[in-house]
Amino acid sequence: QVQVVESGGGTVPPGGSLRLSCAASGFPFSEYAMSWYRQEPGQERELISSMPSSGPATDLPDSMKGRFTVSRDNAKNMVFLQMNNLKPEDTAVYVCNAFGVRDGQILGDYYGEGTQVTVSF
Repeated sequence: QVQVVESGGGTVPPGGSLRLSCAASGFPFSEYAMSWYRQEPGQERELISSMPSSGPATDLPDSMKGRFTVSRDNAKNMVFLQMNNLKPEDTAVYVCNAFGVRDGQILGDYYGEGTQVTVSF
């Protein structure tokens, strides 16, 4: 059974930090690209960064550069999102995605439920 589960969200004041985790199971993790998205109510889902099975992660949006860092640990089937100097506009649900493709065939496209991040005094 495929599972993609985010954790680590919460409420922090502006300038604070959070480290989000995403634990995955039920599919060959090392073969899948893992991505972080965020979504505000009524807004389109925004890509933060994708980490392919090999090679560098995609660039962060300008608003997140210098503050957010993504990483993956294939040995633990986990991905992480370190967020520093958080701003109120970072408030959103943060969602983890696993996407696998082989020889042009989609192996799987899985999303977690998300974890809420609120930046507020």
